[in-house]
Amino acid sequence: MLKIEMCGISFKNPVFLAAGVMGETGAALKRMAKNGAGAVCTKSLGLEKRSGHRNPTVVEVEGGFLNAMGLPNPGVKEYIRELEGIRDYLKRIDVKIIGSIYGKDPREFSEVAEILEPYVDLLELNISCPHAGGGYGAQIGQDPDLSHKVVSGVKDSVKIPVMVKLTPNVSDIKEIAVAVTEGGADAITAINTLGPGMVIDIRTGRPILGNKFGGMSGKAIKPIALRCVYEIYSVVDVPIVGVGGITTGHDVVEFMMAGATAVQVGTGVYYRGYDIFYKICKELEEYLTENNLKIKDILGKAHEF
Repeated sequence: MLKIEMCGISFKNPVFLAAGVMGETGAALKRMAKNGAGAVCTKSLGLEKRSGHRNPTVVEVEGGFLNAMGLPNPGVKEYIRELEGIRDYLKRIDVKIIGSIYGKDPREFSEVAEILEPYVDLLELNISCPHAGGGYGAQIGQDPDLSHKVVSGVKDSVKIPVMVKLTPNVSDIKEIAVAVTEGGADAITAINTLGPGMVIDIRTGRPILGNKFGGMSGKAIKPIALRCVYEIYSVVDVPIVGVGGITTGHDVVEFMMAGATAVQVGTGVYYRGYDIFYKICKELEEYLTENNLKIKDILGKAHEF
């Protein structure tokens, strides 16, 4: 009942692990796969090793979390060893791998994409991190022309499907969605974290995060993520993967009604445990059964009004 097809690839269910959560190692990805995810997304990978921002990098706030990781990763070539150890297992249980990548310019994105392509089923271009700095992340994703060039360059370099993860921190997300689609994007992921924001320790007057500012994730950003998915669906004709505050099957229904073909779960893992994927799939299936519906019946339904 929950099987979907997206970008010419079949997924056993539409509930995926988002980038940046439980993706540091192959063992962590395997654990999420064993707990029911239809696909797992790696942490964002670049050409070279990156240590990221100093601790603390995550702080819980009302309604979610602020994080400023700074894209820490061992470099794409080193990380491939993690994927080599789990690829056969994931194939046996029919869980797809999405490779999240970043770069400072179109050339760097294309280089990372070419290296990672043999080890993943899809690529997700992270042009939306709100706190990476140095020309990375949202500094690309807030510029339609640069976003188009990054996507176009990667599409010229690889044969597997390319998803593009957008930032909500723009004046018009529809403009960016159109730009990346015209650049060749096969799907869009919406959204990355909101912000940046900050938290201050009132005992010391010191900002809590090592980077001072971080991106907001969690339940509080769900209404914004829904609006973004709804707007993107109205202007492009590629699949959308919704992400932002998803913790229940009913959340998934809302995102699908807004226009999402699939969803990703990030901080929801902290709220409901590693088996959140099984829980969400069960709740989604119950909703569809009780209402005598299939996924295709609810996709984009909110646009009928």
